[in-house]
Amino acid sequence: MVNKRLEGIKGCVFDAYGTLFDFNSAVAHCRDALGEQADTLSKIWREKQLQYTWLRSLMGRHKDFWQVTGDALDFAMNSLGMRDMTLRDRLMSLYRTLDAFPEVPATLKQLKSAGLKTAILSNGSPEMLLSAASGTGITHLLDAVLSVEEAGIYKPHPSVYKIAVDSLSLAAQAICFVSANAWDAHGASTFGLKVVWCNRYGQGQEFLPGAADVEVSTLEEIPGILGIQG
Repeated sequence: MVNKRLEGIKGCVFDAYGTLFDFNSAVAHCRDALGEQADTLSKIWREKQLQYTWLRSLMGRHKDFWQVTGDALDFAMNSLGMRDMTLRDRLMSLYRTLDAFPEVPATLKQLKSAGLKTAILSNGSPEMLLSAASGTGITHLLDAVLSVEEAGIYKPHPSVYKIAVDSLSLAAQAICFVSANAWDAHGASTFGLKVVWCNRYGQGQEFLPGAADVEVSTLEEIPGILGIQG
């Protein structure tokens, strides 16, 4: 994908988990207890978490992301023969205060200083997102923290991306949506948002409707793409 500059952008909306916040950090802080199973647990937990959002959406049986995250952790721990409820509680607590990726505060500050509206749009429940934003000290750099709970269905349903348009009072083409999840980038693109895929994990190309306008490897590249000088 050839990088280019996006014109006419008035707001920058970020996915949360994997984009602003490192979902692996909860497990990383429990390596003392998990040992060599840490990476496997983190992988299964994340994969099942996403699967449950999609499956619940198809079933029409919505539960918030806290419930889904707990169910996914139960699956992951059971699949690895883990029965330690104290460890489960510790992991869930840590998921409320995930680490931000190093470049996040400076990137958001640069965007805000340039006069852009900034927001999170995430599968996370409002409580989870507010806790993560507060814990990483970025709340004051955000104009809005938006959750799929307003739509009652998970990404990539179009009604989720419409939340950003309605909440920021901006046209879809004036919003730059940033996600590290390729499927999320495709979903936002099909809705009509301008999209930057932050491919920080070196994922392969997805064969889905829509396409990111720009691919980057770190959020540090976002201001330049929007014509903002450092």
